[in-house]
Amino acid sequence: MLNVIFTRMENQAVSTTCYSSPRSYCQIHHFRSEPTNQSQEGLSTVSHAHVNYSANCRVSHAVVLSQDADALHGPNNAARFSHILQKDAFLVFRSLCKLSMKPLADGPPDPKSHELRSKIVSLQLLLSVLQGAGPVFRTHEMFVNAIKQYLCVALSKNGVSSVPEVFELSLAIFLTLLSHFKVHLKMQIEVFFREIFLTILETTTSSFEHKWMVIQTLTRICADAQCVVDIYVNYDCDLNAANIFERLVNDLSKIAQGRSGQELGMTPLQELSLRKKGLECLVSILKCMVEWSKDMYVNPNLQANLGQEHPPDSEGGELKLPEQTAGRRDSVSSLDSNYSSITMSQADHPEQYEVIKQQKDIIEHGIELFNKKPKRGIQYLQDQGMLSSTVEEIAQFLHQEDRLDTTQVGEFLGENTKFNKEVMYCYVDQLDFCGWDFVSALRTFLEGFRLPGEAQKIDRLMEKFAARYLECNQGQTMFASADTAYVLAYSIIMLTTDLHSPQVKNKMTKEQYIKMNRGINDSKDLPEDYLSSIYDEIAGKKIAMKESKEFSITPKSTKQSVASEKQRRLLYNMEMEQMAKTAKALMEAVSHAQAPFFSAKHLEHVRPMFKLAWTPLLAAFSVGLQDCDDPEVASLCLEGIRCAVRIASIFSMQLERDAYVQALARFTLLTASSSITEMKQKNIDTIKTLITVAHTDGNYLGNSWHEILRCISQLELAQLIGTGVKTRYISGVVRDREGSIRGLPPGTEEFMPLGLGNLVGSQDKRQMAHIQESVGETSSQSVVVAVDRIFTGSTRLDGNAIVDFVRWLCAVSMDELASAHQPRMFSLQKIVEISYYNMNRIRLQWSRIWQVIGDHFNKVGCNPNEDVAIFAVDSLRQLSMKFLEKGELANFRFQKDFLRPFEHIMKKNRSPTIRDMVIRCVAQMVNSQAANIRSGWKNIFSVFHQAASDHDETIVELAFQTTGHIVMKTFQEHFAAAIDSFQDAVKCLSEFVCNAAFPDTSMEAIRLIRHCAKYISERPQALREYTSDDMNVAPGDRVWVRGWFPILFELSCIINRCKLDVRTRGLTVMFEIMKSYGHSFEKHWWHDLFRIVFRIFDNMKLPEQQTEKIEWMTTTCNHALYAVCDVFTQFYEPLSEILLQDIFTQLQWCVRQDNEQLARSGTNCLENLVILNGEKFSPEVWDVTCSCMLEIFQNTSPNALLTWRPAGQDEEAAEGKHFETDFDSQSQSSFDRALSERGHSQMSSDDTWKGKSSAISDQRLFAGLLIKCVVQLELIQTVDNIVFYPATSKKEDADNMAAAQQSEAAGEEPASDQGMYRHMTSAHLFKLLDCLLESHNFAKEFNSNNEQRTALWRAGFKGKSKPNLLKQETSSLACSLRILFRMYSDPKLQDSWPDIQTRLLLVCTEALSYFISLTSESHREAWNSLLMLLLTRTLRLPDDKFKPHASCYYPHLCEMMQFDLIPELRAVLRRFFLRIGSVFQIAAPDGAAARTPVS
Repeated sequence: MLNVIFTRMENQAVSTTCYSSPRSYCQIHHFRSEPTNQSQEGLSTVSHAHVNYSANCRVSHAVVLSQDADALHGPNNAARFSHILQKDAFLVFRSLCKLSMKPLADGPPDPKSHELRSKIVSLQLLLSVLQGAGPVFRTHEMFVNAIKQYLCVALSKNGVSSVPEVFELSLAIFLTLLSHFKVHLKMQIEVFFREIFLTILETTTSSFEHKWMVIQTLTRICADAQCVVDIYVNYDCDLNAANIFERLVNDLSKIAQGRSGQELGMTPLQELSLRKKGLECLVSILKCMVEWSKDMYVNPNLQANLGQEHPPDSEGGELKLPEQTAGRRDSVSSLDSNYSSITMSQADHPEQYEVIKQQKDIIEHGIELFNKKPKRGIQYLQDQGMLSSTVEEIAQFLHQEDRLDTTQVGEFLGENTKFNKEVMYCYVDQLDFCGWDFVSALRTFLEGFRLPGEAQKIDRLMEKFAARYLECNQGQTMFASADTAYVLAYSIIMLTTDLHSPQVKNKMTKEQYIKMNRGINDSKDLPEDYLSSIYDEIAGKKIAMKESKEFSITPKSTKQSVASEKQRRLLYNMEMEQMAKTAKALMEAVSHAQAPFFSAKHLEHVRPMFKLAWTPLLAAFSVGLQDCDDPEVASLCLEGIRCAVRIASIFSMQLERDAYVQALARFTLLTASSSITEMKQKNIDTIKTLITVAHTDGNYLGNSWHEILRCISQLELAQLIGTGVKTRYISGVVRDREGSIRGLPPGTEEFMPLGLGNLVGSQDKRQMAHIQESVGETSSQSVVVAVDRIFTGSTRLDGNAIVDFVRWLCAVSMDELASAHQPRMFSLQKIVEISYYNMNRIRLQWSRIWQVIGDHFNKVGCNPNEDVAIFAVDSLRQLSMKFLEKGELANFRFQKDFLRPFEHIMKKNRSPTIRDMVIRCVAQMVNSQAANIRSGWKNIFSVFHQAASDHDETIVELAFQTTGHIVMKTFQEHFAAAIDSFQDAVKCLSEFVCNAAFPDTSMEAIRLIRHCAKYISERPQALREYTSDDMNVAPGDRVWVRGWFPILFELSCIINRCKLDVRTRGLTVMFEIMKSYGHSFEKHWWHDLFRIVFRIFDNMKLPEQQTEKIEWMTTTCNHALYAVCDVFTQFYEPLSEILLQDIFTQLQWCVRQDNEQLARSGTNCLENLVILNGEKFSPEVWDVTCSCMLEIFQNTSPNALLTWRPAGQDEEAAEGKHFETDFDSQSQSSFDRALSERGHSQMSSDDTWKGKSSAISDQRLFAGLLIKCVVQLELIQTVDNIVFYPATSKKEDADNMAAAQQSEAAGEEPASDQGMYRHMTSAHLFKLLDCLLESHNFAKEFNSNNEQRTALWRAGFKGKSKPNLLKQETSSLACSLRILFRMYSDPKLQDSWPDIQTRLLLVCTEALSYFISLTSESHREAWNSLLMLLLTRTLRLPDDKFKPHASCYYPHLCEMMQFDLIPELRAVLRRFFLRIGSVFQIAAPDGAAARTPVS
């Protein structure tokens, strides 16, 4: 019958709508081809089963149908159906719903009773109708409303039935509704879950059968991914709905953990079955999440995604899901067109749902705080922006939020603070009592909160209530004022307490109540009938708070202990009745409500779902693995953890992912806190699961690799135990010399991390055999292969994942090597392996990987255990050889990064063995891969640089041999590839030179540096074309920056650092290079070069010890000075413009030093420089040169000879103002330091100390003055040699003396073409003349100061006789006279002859006058050659020039006659006087003597 009714209805719908819409037609056609046949089969089965159903049942049906038909006869209802068949189907459906709600008889249910059988049949028929429902039934408004108003109400009653068959049918119907009608039943589904399913799971008194059937139903629900996600989106993310998903997961977690099993009265087997079902549900939920988010997962091994079906023996061991979940959106396709249009128009934005969920969590937390302390809860909600600070909104919040604790609401409203009273007034004002009787208004007022116990609080509440009541009912005439209402309200509350409180024994009578209220209406009475009716109403129904319509935040807690099974059943029946009543009321309340139901589509919903559920899920799986040894439980837990890791990984939830992986690692029993002696099959399975996770989710594991790799490291130990390998062979590490650990037998210390340290005594062998048996499966081929696959599969990890993997593998390796007992190298070996596997990655990824691995090799290579370090270095060598085979393009730096660990190990590890091995490894690389090395040369030379300063001959010799091979052979063949590291090579050779322990190597290294210069000279084009990080350097300058500069700079470093023989060789080579290749240098290169060269003279870098400083000046500085002048002379043209001034400055520095040899060299170099290059000097250069000489004269003048006074002679001397000389600051400081070291220990008084200090200071002063005197003489000679050429003046003096001895007239003035005189102007000559005369006058002044000379002599200055400056006095004047006489006879200066004559007369007159004044015979003797020069040169003058001179000199010459002169001088004087007679014509000419000399 049912079959006919519903099939005809659907067919009629097809015939009337098939042409109206193609979309509807397709849907209906689909329905007819499949579901209709199915429904026919189902309905026919039901019909056959009940063909003999009783007549009473038929009568009941008929009665119900007739009533329903009458109810539908109305214009509005009839219009809702498009066909009579729809109306018939509706009537049948409603009748079945009502029939299923008929109550059963009291007492235990009788399976044969008419009521029970009727209920069961009606439910079965309803289930059949729903399962076979077509599009019309699913979409028509009348049928949807019928489901809401009748079926859901019926289910709310039958869903708590104690009859298992009824309960099971109700659950089946609910499942069908959830599958096909959930879009219309959002609020009804919430009631089912909240009030029935979850309550049954949470209630401790519910029977095992009920829990079992509920959890079976939940298993089917949790297997549908769309359904699970929809539950979360529509309820947990709805501010007005319960947190169904969260509560469901929490309840299932508790069941899966086996809580309260004994309280439920279950057998252990039942409890285990329930636990399994709970775990199965949780795993299904996780599988749904995995399935939902599968599009985001990338399997590094290209296997099927987690959650899809595949053969059970698949390689990845992937999880399976039931067939129902294969299509993620099946529920969408089965829905009607109306629903589709509704849901598709609603965009799915996970961000919005997440915001709503966060707001909901905030509100719930605020309510929780309010229920503890109202002010805190309100403050929290205001801080979070969920509640404004206005009293109106707070009052509205108190009205609308049913989850607030009514007692706390009453306390809050009754508080006496201004704010609380304002909220209370607003709260009452929001109630509308218009037209209400007084008692009803009071009931409504007191429904929302519990009255506080304090009388004052009640008083304030009643006062405001009375005022509000009268405000709303201003037209009433019963109450004279608000006072009347206030007193009456108070009396009603007292009456309620009196009548309904069990503590009150003597109840108030009606008369007493009326009497109590007399005179309250403005001193009048209220009508007795009115008061009597109030009394009767209160007596019949007390004033009470409304029952909570909504769910509470926390699940119901009914953990009271039940004494017996009978009592438990009785209590459960009571609870079921209450549940049914509540559910029925709620179903009726929402039967007409409309709430949109959204169908989730977006993958991102899984993230907040998992965030919400991961903690209870982890608790369930952890407890299951911890407490239960059942293999099925363990399998479910491991499957769940795998899914959880997958979800956390996909959505980058690090905390959650790490927690699950750590849980897995903990249950492997391979961690340090566990002992493998307790290992069981579930632990073996956990190890396999962990390996599978590593294999399938490697791209997402991040920091979780640490736990996984730690376990794999410990697994190697377990495998060794399982295979019975001797401990001393573990990882190939040689045993420590100290032997075994104290208190443990030999061989057990390696297994301390596995908890085997307690194996002591005679039972060792038996226990070890037991352990080997228990962990034997860890050594199975499948486990070994799976572990190996993790490392070989590392090539398929993405760029970030491989870096995480490598980083944590290195961390585990460090832990292994840090073992105090026996370092292991398992992970280190694996690092080497994965380096081989991943070396072909793109360079960017490989660089990041090697950054981690290289740093690890840095540490391991410096491990104090030489075996470990040797393994590391050898592994590095193998990897480097393989890496270098790949070659490298220009300007890349991958080789440099790769080889850096060699450099670090060489720098940090002081073990000769390791250092020797590093050198040999690098040497092997050079010998076999030189053609492929590019940027790696830098590291190679850095390693050799470290070796060059070693004291081990073998290391130095091997490194130098390889370096020599590179310079001589490799550079010859691959110079272009090594340009970038050319300066490193030179620096390395420099370090070999500076190793004083091996002088032969030093000399050979200098030779190699000289050879490097040859490469630069021969291949400048290669340097110009080379481009690297010096792109800002001009191509032409690259030869200098990359080639010449490093060579010359390192040679200067050698000169500054090494001992005498080596630095001398270095100095020679440096200047050889300059002279040999200087022709190719640019001008600005020379400037940089001489900045290097002048570092040799840098006073600040000279050795502090006085003896070393003297040696340095005498040898190196001296040598360098001459070499600089040679180079300058050779390359005068380019150097003169840029370096002449610097060279003069350097010469001045040399002359000023307290070193006679260096000072002499300075003047000599100045002389040579000018003589050799003077012909090329321009007038400007001569200006500079003469100025330089003037400064030298002034700076080296020994002025202190005149100003010095003995200590204490006068105040000025005591203050030390006579120390005006320039001394070396370092010498001064070291001298003062020597004084301070001696003084306090040897001197007993200040006077003695001052005397000693003064004496020593004087000696230092005198030494410096002597050098200055020498320099003055050298300068005078230098000027003479420059102007007249060396030895010219001496030859002239000798000729003059010889001529005088022979009584002959002096010959012609010697030719002076060789000197620089002809290249100098009169200004230059006058400047030099000034210097000479100033020097002469100073010497003359000093020599005349006999007192000062005596004082100096007594103080110890200049030996046994008094000091004098006779040579300076005479030589300076002699040079001056030569210059003046030369200028006086120079035709080119004829215009200046008057000035020259004036000056010459003045100088000569002063000289003769000074000679006459001399008293010392020895002093006069020193002037003999000078007087000979003066007189001889004067005699050579022509008569016209001779006359003024003779006139001026004549008196002085007459005075000279009184002295005892030497014969030569007397002979010249004789000729002079004869010449006077002739010129002035005071004597007749007499032969040859009177002839005028030829000018």
